[in-house]
Amino acid sequence: MGNVLARKLWNAGRLDPEDLQRLDEVISNPFPVDARKDLIQQGDDPEHVHLVLSGMVCRYKLMPDGRRAIVALMLPGDICDLHVAILGRMDHNLGTLTDCSVVRIPRATIEELLENHPRIRRALFWSTLVDEAILREWLVNMGRRRADKQMAHLFCEVHARLCAVNHMQDALLPLTQEELADILGVSTVHAQRVLSQLRAQGLVTVQDSRVAVPDVERLRDFAQFEVDYLHLEQGEGGRQHHTK
Repeated sequence: MGNVLARKLWNAGRLDPEDLQRLDEVISNPFPVDARKDLIQQGDDPEHVHLVLSGMVCRYKLMPDGRRAIVALMLPGDICDLHVAILGRMDHNLGTLTDCSVVRIPRATIEELLENHPRIRRALFWSTLVDEAILREWLVNMGRRRADKQMAHLFCEVHARLCAVNHMQDALLPLTQEELADILGVSTVHAQRVLSQLRAQGLVTVQDSRVAVPDVERLRDFAQFEVDYLHLEQGEGGRQHHTK
């Protein structure tokens, strides 16, 4: 299944050939976006929904003093803010962290998918619910896990999400120390210190400013990571195969 959106939505249940053909049409006009570019800014009136085909996009807020708070990561197969058109104006920014391939999906196309393709509609609603589950886990991460386990948990999540759509290349996670700091809500110096602790324990390595996970199961054990909240690998009928 070469369509990364279809691979993502397949986790919600089986899609028919007609659905897969329609999703191929949806992603037919991608365009490249360089790293560190905004796709849309707070206050904008969105005319399109953005779909990530490759690379990494973040949802972020800017503080009055210029600091950035990253509140979500959008990975290949993710639709950014599926229902944002309902709200009228953006209340946050969307920006690329890496070089990306992106598709703009018009509002009319989203409405057509929801109205005429019930399996796709269910899968899109599933995707929105998973986004909410990830946000809940991030809140737990920031409020209750110590910094090293918080960072390790984030690495486990990104690794699992990329593997689910066959985009985990070279076992490298494209997150810089500055971006980790913006996600964890700490200074860059503190993020560097925490990353060094994980490296010292052999849980991660750093190659070309990117994080590599040599032993995913060991990192999951350390972070006490349970993949259930991502709701991956669902079979026909919605039955989930639980993996650690």
